[in-house]
Amino acid sequence: MADSATGTTSTQATNIVSIRYTDKEMWSEAQEFAYLRLASTQAFRPNLWGLPVVVRGKKHVLTAYNVRARRISATYARFYLETEEGGSLAKKGRFYWMALAAFAAKTVACGLEDARVGLLATVVDGLGKGNMWLFYDIAPWHWMHTNDPQCLTKYENTRSDTNLVPALVAATQAMPWAAQALPKIGHFKTNAHIHRAFEKVREIEGLPIDDKGRPKAQLEHLFAIAEHEQKIVLQPLIYADEDFAWWLRQQRKAWINWASPTLELVFAAACTTDDPELKSVAPQDTVLEDFKSRFAWIQSATKTFHDLMQRKQPYMEGELQTMASWVTLNDPAPAPIPPHMP
Repeated sequence: MADSATGTTSTQATNIVSIRYTDKEMWSEAQEFAYLRLASTQAFRPNLWGLPVVVRGKKHVLTAYNVRARRISATYARFYLETEEGGSLAKKGRFYWMALAAFAAKTVACGLEDARVGLLATVVDGLGKGNMWLFYDIAPWHWMHTNDPQCLTKYENTRSDTNLVPALVAATQAMPWAAQALPKIGHFKTNAHIHRAFEKVREIEGLPIDDKGRPKAQLEHLFAIAEHEQKIVLQPLIYADEDFAWWLRQQRKAWINWASPTLELVFAAACTTDDPELKSVAPQDTVLEDFKSRFAWIQSATKTFHDLMQRKQPYMEGELQTMASWVTLNDPAPAPIPPHMP
């Protein structure tokens, strides 16, 4: 953490990042963390027999949407488990939304890996776009608080996609769907939901682990970010997109509904489970593209998640540990490599 009086930098044993003090540099560090988490230098070249061999290439965004989703799930799990840089095991539970989000991002990965979904390019792109840009929006907030909570408090109102060092502005503009995503999600700027969420984080940090008020504060924190996630990011970015919404409407029709995946959130590292206690299935009348309808199911799923976290915390955290291990997953096979990151 930078000392504003001396200009020197000190680090904790768990923090390998040199934290700079200006808001532009701090937000650049935070944004770079998110970009690098979905980047790779893995490339392929054919060997003498024409088979692909892994080689080191230029840094680029991961190609496979499902691999991105699993790395996102891993990062959310790591934030909750306090194993990300700057994390503190003594504060585990402060980033409660991250635990739920790890299961949700895993669900996106499972959907992208479902052959039935893979046939619908518009749906695949929508899921990939929403998952990626939600991560680019939400991870830096948590990284900043983890590594320098005072800076987050001081610089909350200065975050934007342009208040970054030039290299990070260029990287932001080079990301997939950047031109259409950034205006729709508010250019990474704060709002009442984010402000309340981190007020609750600070409240949770001040409560003993066994304090009876802690679960209530955790749930309030979770719902604040859930509203930001669904209303500020995903609704304008993908659900309000007419092409995406049209496909969702088609999937609800009888002639295609039988061939569509079940709309459910499974509280396991696996894509499916036979245990009804470990999943939340969306009501039949859920209209995903409608915020109120979708959020009603999310509220129900959150109650199931919260109950499991209170009653089966060792199980839930074991599943989160499994998902956290996906942080180094790479594209599985040769594919066209997108432009390298600036």
